[in-house]
Amino acid sequence: MVRSSRSSGRRRVGSWLLALPALGLAAAALLLAQGSPVEAIASPRTSVRIPPAPVAATQVPESGVSRELQVHRGSTLASLLNQAGAAPDTAHEMIGALRHVFDPRELRPGQVLEVAFRDAKGSSRLSELRFTPSLEREIRVRRGAQGSFEAEETLRPLETRLAGIRGSIESSLFRAGRGAGATAAALTEMIHAFSFSVDFQRDIRRGDRFELLYEELYDEQGRLARTGRLLFASLTLSGRRIEHWRHELADGRHDNFDASGASVRKTLMRTPIDGARLSSGYGRRRHPVLGYSKMHRGVDFAAPIGTPIYAAGDGVIERIGPFSTFGNYIRIRHNASYQTAYAHMRGFASNLRRGSRVHQGQVIGYLGRTGRVSGPHLHYEVHLSGRQVNPRTVQLPSGETLLGEELERFQAARRRINRLRGRTMFSRWVSRTPPLAEPSSAG
Repeated sequence: MVRSSRSSGRRRVGSWLLALPALGLAAAALLLAQGSPVEAIASPRTSVRIPPAPVAATQVPESGVSRELQVHRGSTLASLLNQAGAAPDTAHEMIGALRHVFDPRELRPGQVLEVAFRDAKGSSRLSELRFTPSLEREIRVRRGAQGSFEAEETLRPLETRLAGIRGSIESSLFRAGRGAGATAAALTEMIHAFSFSVDFQRDIRRGDRFELLYEELYDEQGRLARTGRLLFASLTLSGRRIEHWRHELADGRHDNFDASGASVRKTLMRTPIDGARLSSGYGRRRHPVLGYSKMHRGVDFAAPIGTPIYAAGDGVIERIGPFSTFGNYIRIRHNASYQTAYAHMRGFASNLRRGSRVHQGQVIGYLGRTGRVSGPHLHYEVHLSGRQVNPRTVQLPSGETLLGEELERFQAARRRINRLRGRTMFSRWVSRTPPLAEPSSAG
């Protein structure tokens, strides 16, 4: 798909046709006969590292010159263009056109940009900018026939494949999943989904098992562009099996549900941080700094400085900033009964202030060691009706339960996902997105 825009803000939208890979005669016949995606069964996954494609050379007139620029920490697109020789007003005009298809603030250190200058009236004039922020996107800004800059975004076609991973846990779910070949993004989403019902500090035992089915999107060179949707996940903990299926509701929202159609989401997450170790529980303890026994009205999670901290639930920020011995502190009101508090943070996510509305799982800050602490950690509290309670044992209200036609739609989608699980550990789909939903009238 190509999206373009002039600096005045006009856009035009086109589309690319997805080119199907070459298929064998039998597979092609099946596609024509059934009108469904064709699957090519692959052998068990092996890890292959494919080097990034070189930056394509920009076609520049003989009277012009092309240069490569690399984004460094702290640099801005304007400063890079100016250093390359662009006049400040010309760079400003080009960036204004670029903003219609790409936010320059999203440029990351290491990103390579290609700029072209063309001779005009005896001087070199900035004429084009080109870069690929991801494997599926190419951005190009160049002068149009009228002399103003036009920005164009090309979306490259991606092929969706299904990845099924099963394994046994030795120490942590994340490490076991990565060792089995799952992407970090798929595992992070799985951990978030189970964080409502699983205490990853107490419930995980050696020999417990896991399974997940998710989408991977590849470019035309067979390189993994990104992770798609997590369709199914399960944990077997000390013989107790917990299963989640993804379902998109009629209003466009999506969530994870158990086999009965009950949402796995609860009002609050019990663990609002990934990969952390529980370093101190709720209750009376010997204070590590003060040296005497004192009631600890929260739980502490130890992790590397800078680890993201998530909002445990939807709500509004009541307090944000330095607070007493808590250091950098946030308190969120979730409803008339529940509040959560987060202390000793290194800093806060941008654009947050008192009164900001946050969503469950949104990054609100980063682990640190501010305030009265002996080491870096997150101090996490749950307040119920104004009183601090144990975050690990408090009974939390559940989310919605599907009923009627919506429940029928979910059960049809669940059967579809289960059939995919029952086939092979890895399937290749010759379509952008394998259809999951079945007609609502299906069995």
